[in-house]
Amino acid sequence: MDVYSLLRHFADSWMLLFMTLVFVGVVFYAFRPGSRKAQNEAAMSIFRNETRPAASGAEPDASKLKEA
Repeated sequence: MDVYSLLRHFADSWMLLFMTLVFVGVVFYAFRPGSRKAQNEAAMSIFRNETRPAASGAEPDASKLKEA
């Protein structure tokens, strides 16, 4: 059996099973019961400073920034 056929057989059988298990794991991780708080926090983070400016500690110090 040449290398191509061996890798093709592996990809058709075990890699398909591995990728299916990874997909199921990612879906379970995203929809697990305790993740609602973290997902809501991430979804609302873009609106965090909408009503008032960010605190002075939230902005990076201009002296520490590098210019391109």
